[in-house]
Amino acid sequence: MSEKALRDLNTILGTERKNEDSSKACLSKPSVDNAVENIEEWQKKNNSSSLVSPAVNGNLAVTANSGAEVVNAEVEYIESENLNDVDDIDTCLKTLLAGLDSKDWVLVCDTLNNVRRLSIFHKEAMLDMLGDVITSIAKSLKSPRSAVCKTAIMTSADIFSAYNDLIIDSLDPLLVQLLLKSSQDKRFVCEAAEKALISMTIWISPISLLPKLQPYLKNKNPRIRAKASMCFSRSVPQLGAEGIKTYGIDKLIQVAASQLSDQLPESREAARTLLLELQNVYEKSHDLIKPATPTVNNEHTVNEENPEVSSWESFCQSKLSPLSAQAVLRVTTSIAREGLVS
Repeated sequence: MSEKALRDLNTILGTERKNEDSSKACLSKPSVDNAVENIEEWQKKNNSSSLVSPAVNGNLAVTANSGAEVVNAEVEYIESENLNDVDDIDTCLKTLLAGLDSKDWVLVCDTLNNVRRLSIFHKEAMLDMLGDVITSIAKSLKSPRSAVCKTAIMTSADIFSAYNDLIIDSLDPLLVQLLLKSSQDKRFVCEAAEKALISMTIWISPISLLPKLQPYLKNKNPRIRAKASMCFSRSVPQLGAEGIKTYGIDKLIQVAASQLSDQLPESREAARTLLLELQNVYEKSHDLIKPATPTVNNEHTVNEENPEVSSWESFCQSKLSPLSAQAVLRVTTSIAREGLVS
């Protein structure tokens, strides 16, 4: 092949390579441009969706990142004594139920805290809607969001302390949820629920509360039984000695005896505590009815009409089955001796 022909062939091949490279560049450039645009668009969307909402009445500070589909919330749980009064009572009351039923969980938390404020500073103003408010609080107690749940628990405690027996007809929805929450795995929710249950036993009279608690002592869930048993045991002493006698020591001892065989130690311990209280009241009341006045011969009379009534053992055997009486006497005899010595 001549030198001219070789030069012509190399020229043609070089031109084809340039055209091919040029076409590849044209094909690849749009994809690069698209990738850059997509990244810029993602960053713009990511930045615009990263929000920091200011604290609502000093309660909540929320950071949300929808690009990563993660919500990080920092919630300040304000103790009752640190709550401030509402700014406008009328506006607060008008928006109360709507706020409690909102799908915005931040607004729900804020409204729950307003319920707390109203119950502390203006409890009479909320009386007319109290039933509806308690229904909404019970709904918030079921929330999967821990912030909403705990705020609702704290609200329940303030409702108990403010309204006492006035809420007894609406208590059941709150009670069952608090018993559940006090036995769940999340420690900070559990502790708040236990605190609310203690508040309930303090502020609601036992004569009203004990009948409400009694069905839960037989609940299928052993943890609910345990928490109910602890509440029952805390509430009975609030009756006082005369109140316990009026309510019926025989009824109460049967309740306590049934809890002695429960599978959870919390139930059994609550039953032991209650039995010791009942034994103490029974024996003191018996001592009070003993005639102690001297006769003409300067001798003391003895209650001879029913000498067995003075015996705690006889009382237990007369009110309980043999096995239950034996279990009760074993507990009250051994614990009473150890407890008195210590």
